[in-house]
Order: sequence, then structure tokens, then C-alpha cells
Amino acid sequence: MVSTIILTLIAIGFLLIVIEDIIHVNKAKTTLFFGTLCWILLFIFPLHGQSPEQVQELLNENILEIASLWLFLMAAMTFVAYLNSKGFIENIVHRVMPTSISERKLMFLVGVFAFLFSSVSDNVTATLISLAVVMSLKLPPKKLIKYATLIVFGVNSGGVSLITGDVTTLMIFLDGKVTIANLLLLIAPAFISVMLLAAMLSIGMKGEVIFSKSGKKRIEKTDITIAVIFVSTVISILALSVIYSVPPLLTFLCGLSIMFLVAQFLMRKKDINKNIIDYVRDIEYDTLLFFVGVLLLVGALKEIGMLSKFTDLYTVMAPQYANYLMGILSAGVDNVPLTAALLKANIVMSQQDWLSFTYATGVGGSMLIIGSAAGIIAMSKVKELTFMSYLRLSLYLLVSYTVGYAGAYYMGGFV
Repeated sequence: MVSTIILTLIAIGFLLIVIEDIIHVNKAKTTLFFGTLCWILLFIFPLHGQSPEQVQELLNENILEIASLWLFLMAAMTFVAYLNSKGFIENIVHRVMPTSISERKLMFLVGVFAFLFSSVSDNVTATLISLAVVMSLKLPPKKLIKYATLIVFGVNSGGVSLITGDVTTLMIFLDGKVTIANLLLLIAPAFISVMLLAAMLSIGMKGEVIFSKSGKKRIEKTDITIAVIFVSTVISILALSVIYSVPPLLTFLCGLSIMFLVAQFLMRKKDINKNIIDYVRDIEYDTLLFFVGVLLLVGALKEIGMLSKFTDLYTVMAPQYANYLMGILSAGVDNVPLTAALLKANIVMSQQDWLSFTYATGVGGSMLIIGSAAGIIAMSKVKELTFMSYLRLSLYLLVSYTVGYAGAYYMGGFV
């Protein structure tokens, strides 16, 4: 009886994630509520005669996973919150853009920018900055929809190859299924799939786009210093993890502390109203709370014995085909709970299959506008971009996803 109630609550929680854009209730609120409620019920009505101490031990395992993910994202998002508040990123973009460019070339340029930027920042910021640049050009609605669609796919594709770029990639890495060296193999297929989508979306585009340079401002030395520390931290995470097996979380927190100390020294003589450490308050806490709720839900799902059901797909078909379908499924079910569920189900796959699964869950959500955080943000910022207008480009998206997945599986053969 208790298992049925908890399963119903979990199903409602996941359904509210999918229809967030319809009910206009932030998914962080719903997942946190249902996630905590499920665990409270597990304490009040323990399963299989478990003692409160045993339930507490299970919860502690879940909390440890949540804490690692929370702190990593908090560190990354604090860096980006500072640089974004100073207009540093957008300013750099406007400086490197030419005065005029063809719409076709701009399509490829936007794809490259979204891909690269999402590799070293969170998808939320990468989407917002990419959209800000494109929307400043005052493009016709039909063309704006195409650029926004490419941004969604490009942002999701760019994050899969680095643990700093995508949460699901980080989750798979922290679980020990892939290494950083393995993940770097995803760069080529992911990038090729973005360029393929850019080529298909740019068919028929022949106009010119004029760039305004009015937004160019002076870049402060302090901001440049913080940006250098950020990039150095990302590089250090990759290097120290590969060479010395230093946990990425530890390196990122060290980099964050360096940012605080250096900024405090550089700003000591400036008349500022905001302390550098205050930028921790500017990060997307609803995103962090969402992940807490999701992982609590998935943890409860594991305790009632339902995660084993996710292995059914892998018993009727080979992992490479099951992973492809799981990626598409992530367009309707948020990829974070989907990935967490599969990891907790302890499915046995080769590193080649785990690598292709990483690509599938990271990019598969691009198939629908509600399938990823980037898509939902794009829909909220671009009024012309609706569920149906995005769906009309689904064939292009599916082709690009398929090519990228095939490339990811092929590259996995070199592991």
C-alpha cells in the first residue's frame, strides 16, 4: 500500500516536470515537495521491516550524492553569475562579431558559440547569452525560431563532452561509468551534429545581418582576471582529474575560493556596493533545488524497488539501440531523473555504451522544446517559439541527433 502511494506521488512529480510550461508552476517547487514527502512516508511507514536507522542510512547515501552535485553546480554558477552581471560575456561577443554577416554564416557562428560556451558554463547562462545576441538583431519571426532551435540543440550538445557543461554528464562521471578522457571523444560527433543542423536550418537563407556595436563597453581588469581564473579552474579540473584523480568538486571549490580572495584584493580600493562573495546569492537556486527534488524522488523510487523496471528495455534489445531510445524518451521525461534512475538501476554496459548513453541523454531532450532547460528558457524568451513551431523542425533535430549518436557510439569504440 505504501509503495503504491509513493509510486503515485513520484509519477505526479515527474508529470508536473513535463507539463511545467502548461501549468506555470516551477518544477523546483513540485519536485522538492514530492521528493521530501516520499522520504517522510518512508520514515513513517518503513518498508520490509526497516528500522529508522536503516532508512536514515539510505537517506544519507542519497544526501551525499545531492551534496556533491549541489556544491559543484554552485561553484560553477557563481563564476558565471559574476561575469554575466558585469556584462563581460555579452561584451566579448559583440567585440568579436563583424559589422555585417550573411544569415547562413551567422547560423554556423551561433551554433559554434552555443556549443563552445555551454561546454564551460551552465546551460541556463549559455542559452540566455546566445539568445540575447540573436534577439538583438531584430530578425523576422520564422528566422528567429530557427536560430533559437539551433541554440537549444547546440547548448545541449556542447555540454555532453565536459563534466562542467552538463549535469547528466557529471552524474555519469561521478558514478564512475566514464572517464574525462572518454568524454573528450564526444566532442567531434557532438560538434558535427550541430553543424549538420545549422546546415539544414540555413537552407534558403540568403540575407545579410547588420551588427550594432553600440553595446560595446570597456572591460574592467578585475573582470578579465575573474574570467582567467574561471577558465584556469576548468582546465585544472580536467588536468588534475586525469593525472592525479583529484575530485572535480574539490578543484572547483578551490578555484571559487581563489576567485573570492583575488577579487577581494582587486576591489579593496573601489567604491562598490556588493562584496564578491555576494554573487553566490545570484545563482539559479531554483535549478539547484530542482536537482535536489529530482534526486530525492529517484532515491525513493529505488527504495520501493521500481528502478529495476528501467532495465526491461535493455533485456529486449541491445544497449546501443536501447540507449538511442532512452535519449528520445528524455525529450518527454526530464533527463536528470532518467539518468539518475538508470544509474541507480545498476545496468551493466560497456564504456562504449555508457559513452553513447551520455550523448543520448544530454542531447535527446532537444527533440521537444519542453525536453530540456535550454528549450524551456528559449520558449520563455522568444514568444514566437512555441511547442508547435519547434515541433515543425523535429525532422531536422532527429536527423542531427541520430548522426551525433551514431558518431558517439563509433567514437566509443576507441575506448
